[in-house]
Amino acid sequence: MRNPPLILAVDDVAENLEIVRMRLEALGYGVQTAADGEEAIAKARELSPDLILLDIMMPKLDGIAALKILKQDQALRFVPVVLLTAKADRSDVIAGLEAGGDDYLTKPIDHASLTARVRSMLRIKALNDELDAINRSLEDRVAQQVAEIERMSRLRRFLAPQIADVVASSDGQELLQSHRREISVLFCDLRGFTAFTETNEPEEVMGVLSEYHREMCALIDRYEGTIEGFAGDGIIALFNDPVPCVDHAERAVRVAADMRNRVGELAIGWSKRGLELGCGIGIALGYATLGTIGFERRLEYSAIGSVMNLASRLCDEAKAGQIVMSRRVFSEVERMVEAAELGALQLKGFSRPVPAYELIAVR
Repeated sequence: MRNPPLILAVDDVAENLEIVRMRLEALGYGVQTAADGEEAIAKARELSPDLILLDIMMPKLDGIAALKILKQDQALRFVPVVLLTAKADRSDVIAGLEAGGDDYLTKPIDHASLTARVRSMLRIKALNDELDAINRSLEDRVAQQVAEIERMSRLRRFLAPQIADVVASSDGQELLQSHRREISVLFCDLRGFTAFTETNEPEEVMGVLSEYHREMCALIDRYEGTIEGFAGDGIIALFNDPVPCVDHAERAVRVAADMRNRVGELAIGWSKRGLELGCGIGIALGYATLGTIGFERRLEYSAIGSVMNLASRLCDEAKAGQIVMSRRVFSEVERMVEAAELGALQLKGFSRPVPAYELIAVR
């Protein structure tokens, strides 16, 4: 509401208007006048007053007809309207109140009554304005929250859920800065995929990949792993970053067992279509440097370190349906698994043979 408030006084009798104007201005209010209903509507739309004093009996467009039009206007419907009428016109007062009038004054207008009505109606207008501001604030907050939800939904299509949550958080940038942490790394590849792509149409290849990625990533999410990336049929998952978890090696092993079982189920359907596919999984544990890499228009969250290479090479060694673990992973989960020692493997990129174990089952 303005300070001072603006009042629109409407009456077809000039003397009445002048008296009302002088009394209201003496009280410190701003006053505009109109001589009939049509002029009142035009000035109300132009000025958006804080209060309207509206005579009922007027030429061209009477006060009740003008009131109905004002109350249908979204911008003016909450502006208080005080009706002005002769004492004998009780039916006009009732019709005016039913049409949306907020109060009334009888002519000749008593100064004390005018002052009381105006102050009362302006208090109502101030409360309406305050409620309107609160509603707008709530609408803005809801719109912001909806936009944030939509933004998070879009982020989750391209980022691991944990990364999307961190990016959206208030301290997200700090959490994504380069840091060193012990992590468990899982690599998973489809066996027979290269031959599959050579003999099938791209659309079928994409269909199988979509099904495979959807099922595997759902399992990784269940164990709160972070999907670091995809490389064709390869999936790379990290555990213990950016969401810390003390049992990250156990989670990696459990999800690997679930992934193997699920691919076995999918393979039944694939085989009916003549597709011979299986998965090989490698799991390693060690320290890595993690953070964002890339440039300002394209950033990715990644891990760098020998543990990544080790998990990848162990995955390369795994046959269809086989899960190969490093010795450190095995030592962390030995109590809960059945495993077979594979001996020391000569892995590409490693100068010394690397002890490895095959996961048979999780107890």
